[in-house]
Amino acid sequence: MKILAIENEVEGVEWENLEDLLKDEAQHVYNLYLSNSLREIYFTENKNAILIMETEDKTTALKLLDTLPLVKSGKIKFEVMELRPYTGYERIIK
Repeated sequence: MKILAIENEVEGVEWENLEDLLKDEAQHVYNLYLSNSLREIYFTENKNAILIMETEDKTTALKLLDTLPLVKSGKIKFEVMELRPYTGYERIIK
């Protein structure tokens, strides 16, 4: 199942002196990519991460995201949605 995960920063988090944590985060994201659970990752103009994942289901995606160092440390959280195929073409194709 394709999953969209949108990162949201937790209010009040200080982002100074987190080089080691951010390095661990990048390594963990890379490992998710190598495992084929993470298909694409982007940053928005506000520097929030957008992940496109491929997992068995939404619950599995949430469990994987919970292993990220920034999530475990309480600095970010994710809004997670299932992406389903577009069916609008059925309206014009018979």
